Amino acid sequence: MTSTDDVTESKILLAEYDRLKEEQKTRIGFRDNLLYFTLAAATAVVAITTQSGQPRLLLSVPAICLILGWTYLVNDEKISSIGCYVRERLGPRLGELASAQGAVFGWEVYHRNVAGRTVRKRLQTAVDLFTYLVLPMVCTTAFWCSPVVPPLFVLASLGQTLALAVLGWHFLRRTER
Repeated sequence: MTSTDDVTESKILLAEYDRLKEEQKTRIGFRDNLLYFTLAAATAVVAITTQSGQPRLLLSVPAICLILGWTYLVNDEKISSIGCYVRERLGPRLGELASAQGAVFGWEVYHRNVAGRTVRKRLQTAVDLFTYLVLPMVCTTAFWCSPVVPPLFVLASLGQTLALAVLGWHFLRRTER
């Protein structure tokens, strides 16, 4: 026995909140695993390069870091956007409907004001920059310092370096949030 009277705006907003938090949780897990996968992939490439004696293989590390770093950033942006939407739109609307005295989803605001958050965000940015920018640049530099550096690979590495600079800029830009 379901009628349209059972569907209220509050119920719809709570259902939306549940789905958004589930998406956010899934994205957080995926994003965090990208970091581990990137480090494992880079380590594997360095090991294969060392065993094979083919320094040009090192140029796959910047490609890996660019692809996975961009994916990391996109997921991080969606995670932050969900939190912002809940804080600024969904929570206030539900609070209005419920005639709530305070913030409806208090955790969404509270955890952003905890002591040390700014330091933790900056440290996380440093880890992200090391993983997605410094590590591939070390591999690129090692390639440049190798005995045989084919011109076509140098051009590719310069393009990768430019792309890594853009990626690094996006990581730094996101730190402010």
